[in-house]
Amino acid sequence: MPLLGRRMLAAGVLTTAATLASARPPMPATVPVAMEDAHAGEAAVTIDNFTFAPPVITVAAGTRVVWTNRDDIPHTVVGTGDPRSLRSPPLDTDDRFAFTFAAPGTYRYFCSLHPHMQGTVVVR
Repeated sequence: MPLLGRRMLAAGVLTTAATLASARPPMPATVPVAMEDAHAGEAAVTIDNFTFAPPVITVAAGTRVVWTNRDDIPHTVVGTGDPRSLRSPPLDTDDRFAFTFAAPGTYRYFCSLHPHMQGTVVVR
């Protein structure tokens, strides 16, 4: 194949790879320790090293909070309120659990497998 043809082929491959990379959905960003004025949408909490990060998150009513387990052992997300409407199954490594907080309030939660792990979602 002539040199020009190889360059064009290589350029096409690079363009295709760049196009594929840009077509991937963005990874959710980790939410700061306290979001003062979060808008309804999605917020993230990471489970890692036997902690919820951030331990306290403030979001707007209607926000979907997604917990992702980055530990190498299972964890759960269980609300302390009664009835326990916030309750995940055991989450293995890289498993996710989502819950939409519709009403304002303070929602405390913990890992039922490791009760010292605790977090709070404040909904405004």
